[in-house]
Amino acid sequence: MRVLGVDPGTATLGYGVVDASPREPFRLVECGILRTRSDESLPARLRLIHDGIAELIGRHRPDIVAVETAFYAKNVHTTAVLSHARGVILLAAETAQVTIAEYAPRLVKKTVVGTGSALKPQVAYMVAQLLRLKAAPSPADAADGVAIALTHLLLSGRQSRPLSSKASALAAGRAGKAGGRVGG
Repeated sequence: MRVLGVDPGTATLGYGVVDASPREPFRLVECGILRTRSDESLPARLRLIHDGIAELIGRHRPDIVAVETAFYAKNVHTTAVLSHARGVILLAAETAQVTIAEYAPRLVKKTVVGTGSALKPQVAYMVAQLLRLKAAPSPADAADGVAIALTHLLLSGRQSRPLSSKASALAAGRAGKAGGRVGG
């Protein structure tokens, strides 16, 4: 199974493509960010996001596109703009006839780290551990996209080994004080 995980954003969108099979560990195929320019209009930025996601779907042919659900910020404008970005991501997946899964930020943190209040460094650390990487994907938005893909795989039963509580404890001990939601 191949999953494209997406951490929505209008300025910076993080993504990660992860493969899983019953007999092999998870494998990171690609991760990165899509960036838009703040001096462009919202419709132009949304078109760039849509086209970027459509290109990723076309190139990687995921079985699932996993997207973080809307984050309700104190600033209503921020929430609305993020919802626009989610909308064009969902449209790109639907247009390509790819199944869509949606996960709340707290569920992503709980699934990957073991606690819904995990900090960004903890999430990044566990992403690296689960994928057996020497370092976490960078920047943080890319690690968040990978975490969303891993959440789908872990919750869908595509994981042959349970999440190690030892690894979760290590993540809790190694994280700094920087925090925020998974999508950031």
